Amino acid sequence: MRKFDYLIVGAGVIGLAIAKELKSRYVDSKILIIEKEREIAFHASGRNSGVLHAGFYYTANSLKAKFTRDGNRALKKYCYEKNLKINESKKVVVAQNESELESLFELKKRGDANSVETTIIDEEELSKIEPNAKTFQKALYSPSTATVDPIEVCNSIKNDLIELGVEFSFEDKYLERVDTNSIKSSKNIYHFDRLINCSGVYADKIAKDFNFSKDYTMLPFKGLYLKYSGEDRPVKTNIYPVPNLKNPFLGVHYTITVDGSIKIGPTAIPALWRENYSGFDRFDCKELVNILSTEANLFIKNRFNFRDLAFEEMKKYSRKYLASLAKAQVKEIDESRFNISIHPGIRAQLLNIKTLELVQDFVVEGDDVSTHVLNSVSPAFTSSFPFAKYVLDNFIK
Repeated sequence: MRKFDYLIVGAGVIGLAIAKELKSRYVDSKILIIEKEREIAFHASGRNSGVLHAGFYYTANSLKAKFTRDGNRALKKYCYEKNLKINESKKVVVAQNESELESLFELKKRGDANSVETTIIDEEELSKIEPNAKTFQKALYSPSTATVDPIEVCNSIKNDLIELGVEFSFEDKYLERVDTNSIKSSKNIYHFDRLINCSGVYADKIAKDFNFSKDYTMLPFKGLYLKYSGEDRPVKTNIYPVPNLKNPFLGVHYTITVDGSIKIGPTAIPALWRENYSGFDRFDCKELVNILSTEANLFIKNRFNFRDLAFEEMKKYSRKYLASLAKAQVKEIDESRFNISIHPGIRAQLLNIKTLELVQDFVVEGDDVSTHVLNSVSPAFTSSFPFAKYVLDNFIK
């Protein structure tokens, strides 16, 4: 049996950021990060869009609002200090019709409340920022939005941690709780003063071993992306549609990567098991039954308009349809060039099983023995550094 001050389950960006913050406060602490995959950032942290969000989507009293704003600045600073790739690509949010203008102005209000720089611009101003973007009368401009390479960022943090003496154990899966301060993994039995659960799509299951996540279950959604194969660069700025503010999904949009490539997505297709990336990859029959049961209940009761969401998202399996949604946001583009599939991601979205509503904000639960990060969904990557400080300030004392 090996003993550690802190045992972190999950080597995604949140687990890495929390380890970094622990070492900054408790220099001599003994920390182990166990990860069931062969490398860090294998799941959501390495499969996200790489966008550093600005923080204007979220209501002013939310954790997401504060941590996205502060995280944008913190991660930019980190990338420049470490000489990591960053594209100050900015963002415009465009409207399709008059009915979307009200939501566009609501985003502006949220940005102002969150002290995030945004500007309402007209079509002429939009054409100067992104000549190819198309909007109805007005658009929202976010100058602080940028893109990074998420795997490069995570690897840099990992290297920092190794230098600080943090240990990693890969292909080491959490199996069960043995006693109050011990767990069994696929490689060992570990004893700890505190366990920190940052296991993404499996966070609720591990939390239940410690008598947490009683009101929640994970409802995974699949995010598909397509990359533009043309050598030209018809779009240079991130272009987003006006989102449905009643759910946490931002809609199909253009992301300009650190090397200037263009990709569209993601979808929010209801997944059938927790790691339902492609075909029967990582298939789990028990998960299939449980998730289908939950989705059927949501479908019948049509909570948070799940029925329409499911029908709409399933259509996005069609590349042509997915590309058509993106095409509506620009004046001209060869949609047939969106023909390169990128590794899909899974959004580890938490569902409140009592209210049958999607949980919009970050959720953390814990006690003196364990801490569980239950809803580290987008923009968790952007928010990771200040979020880690929040977890230590409020749950690890």
